[in-house]
Amino acid sequence: MKVLYDIALVLVLIGGLNWGLVGFFDYNLVDMLFGEGSAVSRVVYALVGLSAVFVIIEKMMTMSKAPAK
Repeated sequence: MKVLYDIALVLVLIGGLNWGLVGFFDYNLVDMLFGEGSAVSRVVYALVGLSAVFVIIEKMMTMSKAPAK
């Protein structure tokens, strides 16, 4: 499960960096690499989105297991 979490975290970071590029420089790296609106770009975006959901759920589960102080 740790490997899956690490992969998801890397995908979330890549997505965040791509959105930073879009916001600051109007430059979409994913679209530049794979083509605007291409099937591969859509898969990358879908994987980044699913990874974000997975990381959020994992973090919430970890926090609920932590001992109360």
